[in-house]
Amino acid sequence: MEDYTIVEKYQQKKAKAIAVRPFFNPNKSNMGLENYGMSLYDGVYHEENLACLELNGVKRYVTGLNEFAPEVKKLSPGEKEIKIKEIRKAVSELEKDLAANVVDPEDKEFWNKLTLLKPDNDAFWSKISMRCGNDPVFLDPATDPYDLIRIYAIKAGGFSIVAKSLKDAKRANPTPKFYLDTEEESIATRTEYTKLRNKALVALEEMYNKNTSKLLYVAKVVDYDSTQYTKSTPTDILYENMDMYINGDGTENSKKVSAEKFIKASKFSMKDLKITAIVKDCMYYKFITKKGNGWIETLDSNVKLGKKAEEASAFLKNPDNEEILNALQAKLEPYWNS
Repeated sequence: MEDYTIVEKYQQKKAKAIAVRPFFNPNKSNMGLENYGMSLYDGVYHEENLACLELNGVKRYVTGLNEFAPEVKKLSPGEKEIKIKEIRKAVSELEKDLAANVVDPEDKEFWNKLTLLKPDNDAFWSKISMRCGNDPVFLDPATDPYDLIRIYAIKAGGFSIVAKSLKDAKRANPTPKFYLDTEEESIATRTEYTKLRNKALVALEEMYNKNTSKLLYVAKVVDYDSTQYTKSTPTDILYENMDMYINGDGTENSKKVSAEKFIKASKFSMKDLKITAIVKDCMYYKFITKKGNGWIETLDSNVKLGKKAEEASAFLKNPDNEEILNALQAKLEPYWNS
């Protein structure tokens, strides 16, 4: 791991490379604001002071600049040494800038010689806050010491309203109103779906040009309405529907999930695709049904296939059950050949 503080990482970048931005999930209702790309109403701001934990009368602020914090103590010896070195270097710079107090990071009495950034200095840490609205709050750690403090605090979880990154904001529950946007992290997160989508589209194009039979079964597997597809369905319809599905405009609303499902299905063998499609369509036409006991059974012979569709598919893949598979396929043929 490179021994850089946040200042050194970003001192060559423009201040606009780091900002706290509003976060909204377009797929989740937020009083209609999500339709306008907004997290809050115009003119509304959220302001929060730095988080403070109290145990047995002892206060600990979540600053990201305390080498005695539990999250630092839990690190492996090597990582802990690197983290402590980074913290001391940053605190030394801040102490010099804000208190004109020069303390060597290597000094054995480092923490005792601080006058402002001691972890228990309530008068200082209680005044650190974040105020955010619909407009980005740009942070410049290279020139503003307080911005550097805010970035360390955000990354340590010191503000409940601000997620550590765009990726954390998407995973968080409840959804935060804001997130820390650093150029590298946010671009990587934003392009994650783009890469998946492009990979799925390549697989779609490949099947369209070289294996339309497989494309038919992939469509049956991923689309909720599998029975709409038959052997007479025009290939262009298959292509168009799967293109819409990959882009999140089909039966799966999540773009990331739809692309992942399509890629996964495209890697199945023809046998696996066909059996999965047989289970789905047989469930629809009630050739197999889920009984009250939770088992999926054949309608005529009451053979237990499994309790989940995946288990039923695995049952039918077993060569010992080929007779049952052929019987179910024979029932579907008139529908698939229509």
